Amino acid sequence: MTAPSIAADTRTAPTRTRVLLGPIEALLLLVAIVWGGSYSAAKIATDQVPVLQFLLLRFGLTFLLLLPALRGLAVASWRSALAGASLLGANLLAIFVCETFGVSLTTASNAAFLISLCVAFTPLCEWWLLKVRPTGAVLAAAALSLLGAGLLAFQHGGSVKALAWGDALMVLAAFLRGVMVCLTRRQGLLHGLPALTMTAVQMGVMTLGAALLMITVHGPGWTPLPTSPSFWGAMAFLVLLCTLLAFFAQNYAASRTSPSRVALLMGSEPLWGALIAVIWLGERLTLQGWLGGLLIVAAAWWVTRPRP
Repeated sequence: MTAPSIAADTRTAPTRTRVLLGPIEALLLLVAIVWGGSYSAAKIATDQVPVLQFLLLRFGLTFLLLLPALRGLAVASWRSALAGASLLGANLLAIFVCETFGVSLTTASNAAFLISLCVAFTPLCEWWLLKVRPTGAVLAAAALSLLGAGLLAFQHGGSVKALAWGDALMVLAAFLRGVMVCLTRRQGLLHGLPALTMTAVQMGVMTLGAALLMITVHGPGWTPLPTSPSFWGAMAFLVLLCTLLAFFAQNYAASRTSPSRVALLMGSEPLWGALIAVIWLGERLTLQGWLGGLLIVAAAWWVTRPRP
């Protein structure tokens, strides 16, 4: 499964716009649902181990599972392909460090709202990095998604004045997510690496980066790992579904559709995160919160609706 050429991508684009929810869009929606569950799983895991050790364990286990996929680097331009995939891995590590520490320094509702800013950032990043000017419909759908995220975030009250360092980290993570979508598409079209190989390289870079950060911040010590079923169940969910499956699916899909579509479908993540938190952790949402979630889904539908 290699990324198509630029010419092939151009030929298939009109067909995709006539499908309400084609295979690529459905795959991205599945990623959004799985990543929505990652907030609950990560909350359970990081309550039992330090954040950086949690990230090292999560990405290290994933990298070990993906080692055989590194054979996909056997391409003529493997050096530049490896450099491009490593750049994506470094960007992903920055996203996860910002997100994980950001959530620990702000409220969950603020975090969900601010990370959804990637929906608004991505068309601007696409314009900046890929020289593709967003359409009015895409910008309108992004604004609708942001409105829905705001309703979800402030359903229990609160104000913008309460924003703090954690909120700043979440804004930075949202911007880096927008950059990630555009870079993934560009690297996929340039080098044609198999999606699983690109994911393996990213996990290797993220594992090394997390290890260096942990040694720098905490020293060479290692907190004893928990033995509770809740911790290892959450870790299995994060490694197998939220990391292994989701990153592979995103790498595969991001090079086959527009970055703005990727971001808008992924923008439904806060809704799925809320649903899973209600079921898994017993949290409750207000009517305003459910309305916000429906607006996010409506924005995703709008950008993938059939064209005449």
